[in-house]
Amino acid sequence: MAYAIARIKKLKRSSLGGSEAHTARQRETPNADRNKKNIRFIGNQNSDETLDSLVIQKIGEQKRKIRPDAVYAVEILLTASPEYFRPDCPTQAGYYEADKVQAWLTASQQWLEENYSDRIVRAELHLDEATPHIHAYFVPLDEQRQLRAKHFFDGRQKMRQFQDSYSAATEHLGLERGIKGSKAQHQDIKDFYSIVNAGIEPNSRLTQSQMQAKAADRDRAQTRKQELERTAKALAQENERLQQRIQELEASKNQWLQQATLLRELALEDVAWQLGLDRDGNQANRWKGHGYIINIDGPKFYDFAPGSQKGGGGAIDLVMHVNNCDFKKAIAWLSDRFGESGVMRAAIARTKEEVIKIVQQQSIQEFTPPAEDESQWLTVRSYLTRKRGLPENLVTALFESRLVYADERKNAVFGMRSLSGEVMGAFVRGTVGEDNTFMGYAKGTKRADSWFYLKLFGEADDDIERVILCKSPIDTLSVAALELKTHSGEPPVRTMYMAVDSPQSLPLEFLRKIKRIGVAFDNDALGDEAARAVKELLPQAKIVMPDQRDWNQQLLATLEREQLEHKPRSLGLRR
Repeated sequence: MAYAIARIKKLKRSSLGGSEAHTARQRETPNADRNKKNIRFIGNQNSDETLDSLVIQKIGEQKRKIRPDAVYAVEILLTASPEYFRPDCPTQAGYYEADKVQAWLTASQQWLEENYSDRIVRAELHLDEATPHIHAYFVPLDEQRQLRAKHFFDGRQKMRQFQDSYSAATEHLGLERGIKGSKAQHQDIKDFYSIVNAGIEPNSRLTQSQMQAKAADRDRAQTRKQELERTAKALAQENERLQQRIQELEASKNQWLQQATLLRELALEDVAWQLGLDRDGNQANRWKGHGYIINIDGPKFYDFAPGSQKGGGGAIDLVMHVNNCDFKKAIAWLSDRFGESGVMRAAIARTKEEVIKIVQQQSIQEFTPPAEDESQWLTVRSYLTRKRGLPENLVTALFESRLVYADERKNAVFGMRSLSGEVMGAFVRGTVGEDNTFMGYAKGTKRADSWFYLKLFGEADDDIERVILCKSPIDTLSVAALELKTHSGEPPVRTMYMAVDSPQSLPLEFLRKIKRIGVAFDNDALGDEAARAVKELLPQAKIVMPDQRDWNQQLLATLEREQLEHKPRSLGLRR
């Protein structure tokens, strides 16, 4: 695991010369290879101008006198862990892969220019030590060109942003950021050389076997360190995800609290007080004033004043009664006294009360199935058995149970029942004409509470052990017909064949108790999408696609093949 590394050192004016003496190799530098040349990529390579003069020139005139202890420049030191520059031999000091250095240099230079622009007065790539690294000198001028290092590097948050920024600029190279929020202390530049000089050759006075043993120990330690780093990083990422989830839950909680407040009715006591009524000292629930004697009981009130004898519910009714005004004026009054949120609470409460009254008083119209016309049954039966290939005995049994019948328009009507058997809807399918595509639900059908289904195999009072879900009643009957035809003597379990055209109509509470579920939808993109949606809701389900476009086409193809082969063939639907 290779990391992007960025360090800084704040330089007072008195420190500029010493820093330059090291980075410009004006003095002896331990572990530096004199045969390798460093590269200055920002600033004049041949200039005799000192770092001090460059910094002073960049600072220019300031509004205030510069303090003696002010930070004149910030030395930024950039590198990566040795594993990046020499992945095959990270301990071989001084060696690096040129293409990796070039890619890293390009990214680092771009980052320096984008973040600090012309305030970088000099930057050099050092290749003469164990690991390539960059020294850049930044004059910390703010947007008003005033010298202010604290603006950039004061505090943990700004240093974290500094690290994040450089990490983001180099992550495309495969470099990772150190662990956010780590308790590890920030390394100063003087400690940096323990990183860039990692891999220096061992003491030559050691024997060959000692050197090999030491190298092996170092490799094991490096491997262990990398394992610990990976574990720590994974834990940090998991912690970050958990913190984000906590924030999401807090936001959701606040949203629900706001909605709960909005749904809570205005306290009638507060409304009565705003209306100028006063609480009766002898009866806590009674309020008097303006000739009214109003008893408040939760959201209800009643006026006991002579000649009034009237009650109501909610803030709006109370305002209309006391102010003797209409609905609109009551709304305006509440808005003036309680603001927009208050009047909304009152309006919602009134609406809820009105809705409750309607629900209690208004009778619900029961579903009325399409009228049956037995004179048209032969036409519908012919359509189902000849054109759709459904077995005559199955169609007859369904007709006798009135799960399928004909209406006056020669439509096939498929009864839809609740799981307890109550008829609550119907699916209607056109049967007349060559390409009749008419189909739909009868008016009043409760699609989420009723389904077309039939039960086969086993005993009538056996529990359902297996369910096959299909898109339409005809597909449902087609799958049932195929299974009636193809089971080979194996005692089948009690199976329910059910038509569900959408995941919304699934009887989930029932289906979650069934261990064996087949999802037999159409063999197309929409069918596949619907089947996958069902499987997300019912993980135990198995998706079974027909070879043909849909299961009725599969049945017809099977019948045609049997006529040619004169023998049944299993279709592989598992029971």
